[in-house]
Amino acid sequence: MPCYYCCMASILIVDDEESILDFISYNLETRGHKVFIARTGRDGAQKAADLAVDLIILDVMLPDMDGFEVCKSIRLRSQVPVLMLSALDSVTDKVLGLELGADDYLSKPFSVRELLARVKALLRRSLAGPGSEVLRHGWLKVDTGRRECYSRDEPVDLTLKEFELLSYMMENRGMALSRSQIMEAVWGFDVPAGERTIDSHVKSLRRKLCGSGVPDPIDTVRGVGYKFAAEETE
Repeated sequence: MPCYYCCMASILIVDDEESILDFISYNLETRGHKVFIARTGRDGAQKAADLAVDLIILDVMLPDMDGFEVCKSIRLRSQVPVLMLSALDSVTDKVLGLELGADDYLSKPFSVRELLARVKALLRRSLAGPGSEVLRHGWLKVDTGRRECYSRDEPVDLTLKEFELLSYMMENRGMALSRSQIMEAVWGFDVPAGERTIDSHVKSLRRKLCGSGVPDPIDTVRGVGYKFAAEETE
């Protein structure tokens, strides 16, 4: 049976370490993926804009502009999944990467098994095809299979994590969800100060969903986290 993460994907690797580039490229290419390489941040940002890739693996420490700036520039024009790599394993760096729109964060050194597991998970979620449920809430429609979101029948462009966050909250509508619960369910791990990541993603969701006077369906539960409104609001 075919699966999305087993099919050939186009992957851009942005890293200035030849040994890391060779290691990642070899393991992805031997599994059927098409690999593009950039050795500087500016080249990576340009190739991210020019190439139609399914995933970007992005190092934080680059010789010209750092990976955080590259990720920020990517998010201005694309919602492609981004896996950040870094030898810096601090909570601050992890949270910053997630706040800027990265979908996952892998600390160096890492094993090939761990790398491939992260790549597999991101591709599976981003390339998931039809067959899942359609979630509706008044003016809002989310198709979890096609990874499409509509507000008042107008398409809404969401990042992978924004889409997963919205889907998770809609599936648990009416329930007060702690930031820790959300972090575990959507990102697959929890980190100290992770509430900043949740708050920034909720803020972005509200901005994208609630333009032109559309009511906000996400309630802030003081001292806990967030709750998606149980009642449909037109």
